[in-house]
Amino acid sequence: MKNRLIAVLLCLALAPGSYSQGLPDLGDSASADLSPLAEQKLGMQIMRDIRWHDAAYLRDAEIEDYLNRLGDRLVAAGPGAGMPFEFFGVNDPSLNAFAMPGGKIGVHTGLILAAQSESELAGVLSHEISHVTQRHIARMVGQQGRSSMLMLATLLVAVLAAKSSPNASQAAIMAGQAAGISSQLSYSRDFEHEADRLGVQNLAAAGFDVRGMASFFERLQRNSRLYENNAPAYMRTHPLTSDRISEMEDRILHLPYRQVPDSLDFQLVRAKLRVGKAVSRELMDELQAAGRRDGQSVVAHYALARAYLVGRRFAEADRELVALRALKQPSAMIEGLDGELLLGKGDAAGAAKVFHDGRARFPQSRRLLYGEAGALLDAGRTTEALNLVKTELQTTPDDALLWELRARTEAALGHRMAQHRSLGELYAIQGNFAASAEQFTLAQGAKDGDFFEMSAVDSRLREVRALLAEQMKERRER
Repeated sequence: MKNRLIAVLLCLALAPGSYSQGLPDLGDSASADLSPLAEQKLGMQIMRDIRWHDAAYLRDAEIEDYLNRLGDRLVAAGPGAGMPFEFFGVNDPSLNAFAMPGGKIGVHTGLILAAQSESELAGVLSHEISHVTQRHIARMVGQQGRSSMLMLATLLVAVLAAKSSPNASQAAIMAGQAAGISSQLSYSRDFEHEADRLGVQNLAAAGFDVRGMASFFERLQRNSRLYENNAPAYMRTHPLTSDRISEMEDRILHLPYRQVPDSLDFQLVRAKLRVGKAVSRELMDELQAAGRRDGQSVVAHYALARAYLVGRRFAEADRELVALRALKQPSAMIEGLDGELLLGKGDAAGAAKVFHDGRARFPQSRRLLYGEAGALLDAGRTTEALNLVKTELQTTPDDALLWELRARTEAALGHRMAQHRSLGELYAIQGNFAASAEQFTLAQGAKDGDFFEMSAVDSRLREVRALLAEQMKERRER
C-alpha cells in the first residue's frame, strides 16, 4: 500500500497533463509555491534518502568525482554559475538521467556506457542543467497549485516509510528511488524545447562539440523503434519529437564546427563501469584481445588491470599496471587503481604511500583521500589517519564518509567520547536525528574528553534534539 501511495503521489504531483499552455516568467508568482529555498530543502531531503537508503545509488567516489567535474564545467559556462549543483551516479543499466529540485542531477550508468563521446554525455547533462536553471520543477508546481507542494512533502514521508516495508522491492521505486522519481517526471514540450535551446548554448560555451547533443538524441530516436512500448527511460521522461531534433540541428548549423577529443577520465570511467564487480569469461577474452591489439592504449591496459584485480589475479594485474605506468598518462584513476591493487595484495603501507603521492598531484580527488585514510588505518597508523581526517573535516564538515573514518580511528585509539561524537555527526548528516541524539548522549556519558570537548558535545546534542523535534513535528503535520 505504501508503495502504491508513492506511485500515486508522484503521478498526481508531477503529471504532465496538468500543464498550462504558456510558460511563466522566472519571477512570476506561478513559481512562488516552490521558492528557491524550499526547492533546495526538498532536493536535499530526497538526495539524503537516495544517498543513504537506496541500493541504486552508485557508491563510487571516482565516478562521482568525474561527474561533478564534468557538470561543474558546464555549470560555470552558463546561467547556472554560482548555483549549488550536485551530480551523482545511479547503478542502473537503463538509459536515463534526471534533474531533481535544488540542482541534484542523477545519471544512470547505462547512459554513461551508451554515450559514444564525452560531448554526448555532456550534452545530456547540459540539458538537465537547463531544467534546473530555468526552474522547470518549480514552474510545474506553480502551475498545478499549492496542493502539489503538499503532495511532494507527503511523498518524502512515504519514501522514508517504504524503506521499512518488506515489499519495497516490488514498489514503483523498484529500480531505485531515483529512477522511480524520474520515471514520473515527464516535462512539457515547451520545457523540453527551452532546455534544448539553452543546453546547446551552454554546451558550446563550455567548449564541447555541440553535435554531441544532437547525435545522442538522434540515436535514441532511431533505436526507439526497437523498443516498441518499452522505450528507454530517457525518452519516456524527455519525450523526443522530430521537430525537437530538427530545431536542434538547425541551431547547430549556425555554430562553428569544433572537434573535441574525449578526456582520459571519461574513457577510464566507462572502462571501470564496463568491468564492474565481476568479469565474465567473454569480457575477459575481449579485454585481453584489445590489450594485444593495442599495446599503447591507456584504456586497454587500465581495463585489463582492473579486470585482473577484480578476479584477484594480482600478478597479471601488476604486469598491466607496469605497462600502464610506462605510458606516463596522468590520472587520479590510475593512482587509485595502483592503491587498490596494493591493498588487494595486503600491502596497506604501500597503498597509503601511493594514495598520498597521488593526492599531491590530484588534491581534489575524494577517492584518493578516502583511500589514504583507510590504508593508514589498515596499516595500524591510526594517529596519522586521525590527523588527516581531522584536517579535511575542517574544510568539508558535511562529508559523512570522513566522519565514518574518524569514528573508526577514534575507536581504534580507545577515544570513546570522540568515537560517539563522530558517529553522532555521521547520523546527523544522514538525517537520522534520533540515532544522532543517542550517540551524542553516549558521548556525554563517556567522560574521557576534556572540558572543551564535553561542551561541544552538549551543544551539538541540544541542536540535534531540536532538529529531531522539528522533524517529528513535520511528520505529524503531514
